[in-house]
Amino acid sequence: MSKSRFNSDQVAIVTGAARGIGLGIATSLAEAGVSVAIFDRDPDALKIAVDSLKNQDLNVLGVPVDLTNGNEVTSAVATVFEWRNRVDFLVNNAGAVRDKRFLTMDEDDWDLVIDTNLRSQFLCCRAVLPSMSQRGFGRIVNISSRAWLGGVGQANYSAAKGGVISLTRSLALEFAAKGITVNAIAPGIVDTPLFSNFKPEVQERLKNSVPARRIGKPEDIAVAVEFFLDPAASYITGQTLYVCGGRSLSSPSV
Repeated sequence: MSKSRFNSDQVAIVTGAARGIGLGIATSLAEAGVSVAIFDRDPDALKIAVDSLKNQDLNVLGVPVDLTNGNEVTSAVATVFEWRNRVDFLVNNAGAVRDKRFLTMDEDDWDLVIDTNLRSQFLCCRAVLPSMSQRGFGRIVNISSRAWLGGVGQANYSAAKGGVISLTRSLALEFAAKGITVNAIAPGIVDTPLFSNFKPEVQERLKNSVPARRIGKPEDIAVAVEFFLDPAASYITGQTLYVCGGRSLSSPSV
């Protein structure tokens, strides 16, 4: 994809972008010339990420925010408007896992995962859609997961990521006539700090469960995000793109 399609006049918000997939997406967009606001609840990790990107002369802004808190999200988006006076792209990436067998899962396990993975996307979409609607332009990409298809010990995570798919489809229908597209990406296993913490034998087992026989990289997800943000994709909305090395075809449980 030609990165010349993006420019420094365009502004993106990427949530949960201090590390992992989010940082890969934010880095790719910044390298493409987009001004990127990085939202994350971990101020220390956020500072490290932003300093690193700024040292590469990339145009980024770090915004510490609890993405499950409506007032904080509203304030964070207002900070971006003070910085660049617009938001063209929103990439809802923030997420959390707390895998447990269903009968051992308590309400905190359920609420944390639903709030981080689904409520945060509702709040961020609600915060940017009024200005996008007024301008008649916007691109939203919601990060779901292959896990929305179901997984043992992942009732909370699968439910949240399935909710992301439904949210995406509903918003796509509601805002299509306003020049706004809303799409979802469903990654499979990706090499993130969480994956790196698995024991070597677990990593190998997971890799062997992928038809492509490799683990995805944050850059693989960034490519899919840029596809949906590209002007040439303006007729694509309400869709879910699997980026999983073929794993969604058989949907094996983690």
